[in-house]
Amino acid sequence: MAFPYMEAVVGFMIFMYFFETYLDIRQHKALKLPTLPKTLEGVISQDKFLKSRAYSLDKSYFHFVHEFVTIVMDSTILYFRVLPWFWKKSEHLVTLVGLNAENEILHTLGFLAGVMIWSQITDLPFSLYSTFVIEARHGFNKQTIWLFFRDMIKGMLIAIVIGPPIVAAIIVIVQKGSPYLAIYLWGFMLVLSLVMMTIYPVLIAPLFNKFTPLPEGTLREKIEKLAASLKFPLKKLFVVDGSTRSSHSNAYMYGFFKNKRIVLYDTLIQQCKNDDEVVAVIAHELGHWKLNHTVYSFVAVQVLTLLQFGGYTLVRNSSDLFRSFGFDTQPVLIGLIIFQHTVIPIQHLVSFGLNLVSRSFEFQADAFAKKLGYAAELRAGLVKLQEENLSAMNTDPWYSAYHYSHPPLVERLAAIDESNKKEK
Repeated sequence: MAFPYMEAVVGFMIFMYFFETYLDIRQHKALKLPTLPKTLEGVISQDKFLKSRAYSLDKSYFHFVHEFVTIVMDSTILYFRVLPWFWKKSEHLVTLVGLNAENEILHTLGFLAGVMIWSQITDLPFSLYSTFVIEARHGFNKQTIWLFFRDMIKGMLIAIVIGPPIVAAIIVIVQKGSPYLAIYLWGFMLVLSLVMMTIYPVLIAPLFNKFTPLPEGTLREKIEKLAASLKFPLKKLFVVDGSTRSSHSNAYMYGFFKNKRIVLYDTLIQQCKNDDEVVAVIAHELGHWKLNHTVYSFVAVQVLTLLQFGGYTLVRNSSDLFRSFGFDTQPVLIGLIIFQHTVIPIQHLVSFGLNLVSRSFEFQADAFAKKLGYAAELRAGLVKLQEENLSAMNTDPWYSAYHYSHPPLVERLAAIDESNKKEK
């Protein structure tokens, strides 16, 4: 008998649901604790703690419901072979609009169009509730319902423009076949990622937000001076109007080689009244660049992508694998989807490992900012961001170890304080 791939996949998905729900329950108990961690006593105000606790618990309750609905839907779709049924229905849809359904590219695009519509419909209630109930209740949401739907429509239109050429290219590469298929697929995805990293901040991001140069003043001068001292090739310094959608704050950098840009959310500038706190946050981000964290992360992703495509080439012609999921044909895209499901256990392990590395990078970037003389300012900035974003103050160690790509505030402050003690 053929190996029951589909049953194994569904079984593992359900197992992981129960395991992650167990971690969620542990985290929920931590969030319900009535007092601050000792490290944060006298650092975080009681008012902010209570608001953070209420916000975190609201999100936790919502998460339980969302995850339950998601596992039921995903398991049902796989177990009752909804995907092969929809693949056949999409063939009829392509024919109805006067196109040749025997063309795998057209058939695949018709299938993806249906999947996109389905995912938008099923996810919409959760997105609306999260944005206009939870986020609004706790003072974060700044969107109007019109802006929400306008962003959603823009996202769909961008997918319609960008998606078909990418899908067509992947199908053609696989159909051509080659002993070096994995390398060709990886090469294509590498070029695509570089192109998207280039055009997204320039062409796509401005469709959703307004980017304006940071005005002349002490903040701009301090950031430019810091960048120059590290020989960071800063070309442009922007402020993005994140406040039009949310009062959450952030900062990031992007760009290749000698063409780097830094983007500050207007909410970050508003929340950090002291310019040096903003500069300390930027010093942390520049630490990632100086320590080559972005390069290491990019290389790691490329290696994992190549390995995934290598695994896919080993099973792409397995009729047993396709039949297990209910398919009597072997379309390229369906093969990729099925393969992604079969390697879910490995993906969980890899994700856990990447989170461990990411947390290590965060500690290193904090230490880098501290060496530049921003220890007190970074500490104050981290506390301010934690307060203003109402981030969880109490975290379960198992939950954070498994899920968090950034260390909890308690651990980051402890690391900064510990290094201060060592220096004394």
